[in-house]
Amino acid sequence: MKDKRTYNSVLEAVGNTPLVRLNKITNGIESEIFAKLEFLNPMGSIKDRIAKYMIEKAEKEGRIKEGQLIIENSSGNTALGLALVAIQKGYKVKVVVRDSLSKEKLDQLRALDVEIHKVDHTLPPESPDSYNNITPHIVAQTPGCFFPDQHNNRDNNETHYYTTGPEIWEQMDGRIDYFVAGMGTGGTMGGVSRFLKEKDPHIKIIGIDPAGSIFYDYFHTGKLEKEGKSLIEGLGDEFLIGCVDFSNIDDMYRVTDKEAFHHARLLVRKEGIMAGGSSGAALFGVLKLARSLDKPARIVTIFPDSASRYLSTIFNDKWMQSKGLL
Repeated sequence: MKDKRTYNSVLEAVGNTPLVRLNKITNGIESEIFAKLEFLNPMGSIKDRIAKYMIEKAEKEGRIKEGQLIIENSSGNTALGLALVAIQKGYKVKVVVRDSLSKEKLDQLRALDVEIHKVDHTLPPESPDSYNNITPHIVAQTPGCFFPDQHNNRDNNETHYYTTGPEIWEQMDGRIDYFVAGMGTGGTMGGVSRFLKEKDPHIKIIGIDPAGSIFYDYFHTGKLEKEGKSLIEGLGDEFLIGCVDFSNIDDMYRVTDKEAFHHARLLVRKEGIMAGGSSGAALFGVLKLARSLDKPARIVTIFPDSASRYLSTIFNDKWMQSKGLL
């Protein structure tokens, strides 16, 4: 009989997402590829995990009190996770987002009564009003607010060390050869890779970084090269942020917008899995890895969020054409 779970709160439904084997898109590939479907969290992304963990840890340590305003900069998913936590626990939320954020995410944030501060996405990284720089200034000018700082607070990594990593290990019965995941804030990769390496040092860890981000070049050369912009929401960065931990990463691949979005569309058509652009980037990485191996392996990846957030962009032919991606 199927296990029927009853939760006292929607927050208890965060985590314990399914891990599924990909069968159609891997035709001709001997390796087994598994994906953890993080878009099945209540707010539709892996960021529900850090929103819950970071706020509850702050509560235990007395760093936040009911009714306070939470301020965070986000590509949308962390903002949505924080909105859920805020509703359940009695907080308010203000988020800083790029003005290029998908319409679907903005509509969801408004539906959740989140205050939105838009930032010009064309501003250079060094501008005081850029996405990464303006949030600390807003926080400093807002007495009594709480700033989780998902990009630099290692509680982000800790979330995945204590939740996502152990779930993957248990679901795979400890039989893992490779873990492949996108590099966003660095929390998922940092926490999961640390846990898996402690369990089995032979597991190889591969990060996926979008063209336009600095992580790929820094990993391979140690240099911080100024890059362009990526259209993939939630992956890469213009700065070497505090949550990125390269210590357990064995290799890193670079993915273009076109490769990521093509693979997101391919995932929907071949597997019926409705996942977003960062999932397409991860899929590109695991397929590239699998085709390079001289013997079969067991590869695990993460699909962070849902395609439903990108129906007006990645899954819209007119938008794709306007960006030169079809």
